[in-house]
Amino acid sequence: MNGISEEKYTHIDEIKEQTKAVFDELMEQAKLEEGDILVVGCSSSEIASHRIGSYSSAEIGEAVAQTFLNCCKEKKIYLAAQCCEHLNRAIIIEKAAAKEYRLPMVNVVPKLKAGGSFATAVYAALQAPVAVEAIQAHAGIDIGDTLIGMHLRPVAVPVRIGTKHIGEAHVVCARTRLKFIGGERASYLENEK
Repeated sequence: MNGISEEKYTHIDEIKEQTKAVFDELMEQAKLEEGDILVVGCSSSEIASHRIGSYSSAEIGEAVAQTFLNCCKEKKIYLAAQCCEHLNRAIIIEKAAAKEYRLPMVNVVPKLKAGGSFATAVYAALQAPVAVEAIQAHAGIDIGDTLIGMHLRPVAVPVRIGTKHIGEAHVVCARTRLKFIGGERASYLENEK
């Protein structure tokens, strides 16, 4: 297997399967529409059972990134990759999304120890990657307690899923909804709860 041990190969396959399961479970509940944004924060260190930021793995980052990119492409939604704290949790996203959502772009290219393995892999795989400082995504996946909340729309709703871990990393998901305004006399759309 090109120098990769059978055990390591199986581990990467398991990470890909868990990643896809998390995506599928969130999509079932989040009801994202074409062109919506999914933000993902991912610690490859936590996936590999190390403290966040201490054991970046390009291989794990790439496996998770490719899985999410394939899933997002199929659903026709944008993937937004949160960088690590060394880049102030900037976001890597397709340039078309930055333009569509009028997000001011910044000049930075993530790398393994400044941006993180996941954001680096997403940057390398996108057609026209750019960095932005902030977004308001429609849903999010936090792998390894990376704190994606700052990149979600204002009303975030926790999504309970059966797949609680990718590798050894804790997974938390959220969807967002529109704000309810107007008080007791107002009427609301039933599908927005």
